[in-house]
Amino acid sequence: MQFCAFPNTFAAGLFVAALSVTVAVPMASPHAQEESAASGVESAPPVAPVDPIIEKGKYLATIGNCVSCHTHKDEPKFGGGVPFHVVGGPFSEPFGTIYSTNISPDPETGIGGWTEEEFSHAMRKGVAANGSHLYPAFPYTAFSKITEEDMSAIYAYIMSLAPVKHTPPENDMPFPFNVRLGLFFWNLLFADDEIFQPDPEQSDEWNRGAYLTEGLGHCSACHTPRTFFLAEDKSQALSGGTYFDVVEEGKIRKWSAVNLTSSDTGLGKWPEADIANYLRTGHSFKAGTFGPMNEVIINSTQHLTAEDAKAIAVYLKSLPPIERNTEQTLSEEASARGLAVYDEHCEECHLQSGRGGFLKAPPVSGSAIVQAPDASSLINVILYGADVPDEGPAPFGAWEDMGAFGDKLSDEEVADLANYLRTAWENKGGRVTVEDVAKQR
Repeated sequence: MQFCAFPNTFAAGLFVAALSVTVAVPMASPHAQEESAASGVESAPPVAPVDPIIEKGKYLATIGNCVSCHTHKDEPKFGGGVPFHVVGGPFSEPFGTIYSTNISPDPETGIGGWTEEEFSHAMRKGVAANGSHLYPAFPYTAFSKITEEDMSAIYAYIMSLAPVKHTPPENDMPFPFNVRLGLFFWNLLFADDEIFQPDPEQSDEWNRGAYLTEGLGHCSACHTPRTFFLAEDKSQALSGGTYFDVVEEGKIRKWSAVNLTSSDTGLGKWPEADIANYLRTGHSFKAGTFGPMNEVIINSTQHLTAEDAKAIAVYLKSLPPIERNTEQTLSEEASARGLAVYDEHCEECHLQSGRGGFLKAPPVSGSAIVQAPDASSLINVILYGADVPDEGPAPFGAWEDMGAFGDKLSDEEVADLANYLRTAWENKGGRVTVEDVAKQR
C-alpha cells in the first residue's frame, strides 16, 4: 500500500428528498400463472446459490490485491507475466526482472493441480508445489500471517476461477541471484512464517486493522525501506520505501512510498476518517492518488468495507512516529527561484497558501508525498504529471489529469521547485539535487 498525494479531493454531497408512494399490487391468481406459462413466456432462470466461502475468499484476495500482480495489462485475470524490476543491495538501478506466476486453476500452466496444503505452504513459506523457492517479490513474508480459515477461503476462490492457459516469461536474473537455493538461507535469516496473533491489550478493531495491514494488505512491501540483502528493515517499518515502476510507457524509474507512521511528515496530521476515505475513494482532505497507487486503489482498497477501512486507519494512527527526514534550510536566493517556478506553474491550482483548490488540486502544504524521505515520487509527478484513474473515483474531483512539466522545466527548475515545496509552509524534506532530477527524467 502506497499513499500518494496528487491530486486531492473531497466531494460535495447533494441531498434529494424523495416522496415514497405505496401502491397496492394484486397477487397473481393460479389461473393467471397458468395463462402466462401457456403463452410461452419464459420465467427468469433460478439464480445459483453463492458459496459463502468463495465469496469470502474473493473479498480477501481482492484486499490482497492478487489481481494487480498476477494480471498482465489486458490479458486474462491471474494468468501472470507481470514484470517486477529488482533493485537493491549494492545496486541503485534495476539489475533483474522477475515475472509473476500464473495462479489460475489451469492444471498445466497454473496451480490447478495444487492441493490446499501446497497452496498454503507457498503463501506462508515461499516454496512452490514442486519444491522450488519463490522470490520474495511475492510477499509471502506478509501472507504468512493469514489465518488458516482465511487461507482456505482464498484457496477456494482461486480454484473457482476460470483456468487461464498461459506460461509467463522466464525470469531474467543474473548469477548468483538466479540460483534459487540461496533463498533457502535468505528465508532462514529474514522470513517470518508465524500466523498473526491478536494483541489482547488492543481492541478488536485495532487487531483487525493490524491483521489487514501487516498481512493481506502487505503494506510494508512498498512502505518499508530495505536492507543491503533486500529484506525489510523492521526497525524502520512503514516509514517510507522505494521501488521501481513505470513513469510512462516503456520507461522505468524509481518511486517513493510515503511514511505511514504518525510522524508529522507522514500520517501524523491525518484524521482516521481521511485515511479511511483515501483507501476507499482514492482521495481525502489530505491527498489523492496517482502513479502506481492508482492500481492499488482501483483493484484493491476501494473494495474494503467501511469497517475494515476504519480498522486500518485506527491501526496506522497508533503507530509511533518514525522520522527519517533531514530538514534543510534554503538560502533566500534558492527560495526565490523555487517560488518563482511555483507562482508561474503551480499557484493557480495549489494556491499561494499551499492548501490546494476546491475540486481542483490537493494541498502541498503538509503533504506526505512532498515530505517523503525519498523525493522520487514528487519529482515524477512534476516531470510526468498525475493521471486520473481510468476507472473508479476521480481524485479531488478533478476529471482531468495534472499536466506534465518535464518539457516545460529544466532539471535545475524542477530541483528548485521541489526544494521550495519541501521547505515552504513548515514542510520538512531533504534536498533534491539536479542529479536526482536527471535520474528520474
